[in-house]
Amino acid sequence: MRESKIIAFSFPVKMHAELKARLLYDEIPMTKFVRSCIEYYLSDDPQMMQFINKLKEEKKIQNKMKRKTNIKLIEKGKEIKQLFGLDSNEIEDIYDVLEGDIKEWPEI
Repeated sequence: MRESKIIAFSFPVKMHAELKARLLYDEIPMTKFVRSCIEYYLSDDPQMMQFINKLKEEKKIQNKMKRKTNIKLIEKGKEIKQLFGLDSNEIEDIYDVLEGDIKEWPEI
């Protein structure tokens, strides 16, 4: 099985030329640019999330109420994470312990 996938999309020729020129000016390869954008998005980078929220608002991707609710939930999640001081490995460990405890109780 392949370790990577190819993503293809199309957009106007003029926009492609402008993007290519800007990336060339900034000396950023297009693949590195796209991969980095995806990595920042998946890692919940604060600046990328700010951009995503702006995008949703400008392009009317979600209604205002849904966007506000999502932002509140994300902030609450950060507060809880900070309150308990847990990183993703510790959270995985907790799930493993709980899973082991549940197996010991066959009636559950």
